[in-house]
Amino acid sequence: MIEIFTEDIKSDFEGTIIDLETIGNFDNRYGDSRRYKDIIPAIFGFINKDGIQVLCAKNQNSLLKLKSKIVELESSLKKPFYAFNTHFEKGVLFYYLNKEITFERELNSEKYESKRSAVYLLKIPNYEDPFNDNGLLCSQAWLRGDIENAILHNRSCLLKERDILIKRGYRKPDKLRLIG
Repeated sequence: MIEIFTEDIKSDFEGTIIDLETIGNFDNRYGDSRRYKDIIPAIFGFINKDGIQVLCAKNQNSLLKLKSKIVELESSLKKPFYAFNTHFEKGVLFYYLNKEITFERELNSEKYESKRSAVYLLKIPNYEDPFNDNGLLCSQAWLRGDIENAILHNRSCLLKERDILIKRGYRKPDKLRLIG
């Protein structure tokens, strides 16, 4: 089963910001897309000019249902696509969906900037993030069945990323070598 959270929020930007919450581990033997091959989305969230939508698998048995929902939705989302760390979203989705999704715009100012730092520097509110920009805590909560707080975290990430875009803009993403 998939839980869907929607919120009508008007935002002044073109395209769609995508943010994933995931389970699994990085394979740090690789410096290319294979680094993300063992990571699985548990939450797929996006924000555009009309609002927020967060799709959350309720448990591990629902992950394939989430996958089919992402495939169904992806082609209807307005481009350009943004992410705070395009390597992560692009790499995870490449392996999970067996498909390359193009992210045209990067929201971090440099490859290893933390979202927490950007939020602090730009004086962006926390938006009731129960995990204060710590995605690992979100993953652990989801695995424990704390779906409500995992969704709240993704919602706050999307709002923070929207504010980062509006306050300082975007950059061209670094290249990620995709190996399938």
